[in-house]
Amino acid sequence: MTPMVKAEQVCKSFGALRVLKGVTLEVGKGEVLCMVGPSGSGKSTFLRCINHLETVNAGRLYVDGELVGYHERGGKLHEMKPREAAKQRRDVGMVFQHFNLFPHRTALENIVEAPIHVKRVKKKDALERGRDLLQQVGLADKADAYPAQLSGGQQQRVAIARALAMNPKLMLFDEPTSALDPELVGEVLGVMKRLAEEGMTMVVVTHEMGFAREVANQLVFMDEGVIMERGNPREMMANPQHERTKAFLSKVL
Repeated sequence: MTPMVKAEQVCKSFGALRVLKGVTLEVGKGEVLCMVGPSGSGKSTFLRCINHLETVNAGRLYVDGELVGYHERGGKLHEMKPREAAKQRRDVGMVFQHFNLFPHRTALENIVEAPIHVKRVKKKDALERGRDLLQQVGLADKADAYPAQLSGGQQQRVAIARALAMNPKLMLFDEPTSALDPELVGEVLGVMKRLAEEGMTMVVVTHEMGFAREVANQLVFMDEGVIMERGNPREMMANPQHERTKAFLSKVL
C-alpha cells in the first residue's frame, strides 16, 4: 500500500543553517506519527515541508504517492507554480501552535470560509458541514462566537474543525497544545484522539508524551536535524536505545 507520507533524504537549510540533514521516514494510511525532540531540532520545519510551506533543498517528499511541490522531469525537480502547490495543499490540513483564526469572523464563518471560496462548496452545504464539525469538536453552542470570546482551547478546536472542513486526507499538528493553559490541553487532545480513532492519518509535533504513548503508532525523536531514534512509543519510552533519547526522555517523562 502507498504510504500517506514518504520522506526520502529531505534536507532544508536557511542560509548557512542546516535545519534538516537527510530525514527519511514513512507514515502509513491511518497511522499517527508523533515527533518529539528539543526546540530547534527541525520538527516544525519538516512538518512545513510536507505541505510545501517550506521548499526542500534536497530529497523528495510524497503525500499519498504524489511528489510534493515539484514536478520531476528527466531526473530533475522543477518547482510547481504557486497555484498548483496551493491546489495540492488542499488535501493536507494543518493546525498551528497559534490558532490563526480570522478575528472578525465567527467560529462558523472561520470554518466555512475555505470550503466556499477555495473548493466552491455551496454556502448551504458548507454551513451544514460547519455546524456538524463544531458539534464534533464539542462547540455546537459557539457557532456565532468570535475568537476573542473563546478560550484558547476552544479556539484551537475551531482551528481543527476549520482544517477538517476541507476533507483532508492528512492532518499535520505543530505543537497544537503548547500555547494553551494546562487545564485546556485535555480538550484539544481529546478531539485529536477521536480523529485518530476514526482513522485520520496524522503527523503530530508535540511535547505531550502521554498522548504519544496512548495514540501514536510511531514515535520519532529528532535532534539537530536528524532522526536519532524511532519506534513503538511505549517501547521507546520504556527502553530508549540512544543516549541522546535517554537524556531527553528523562527530562520530559
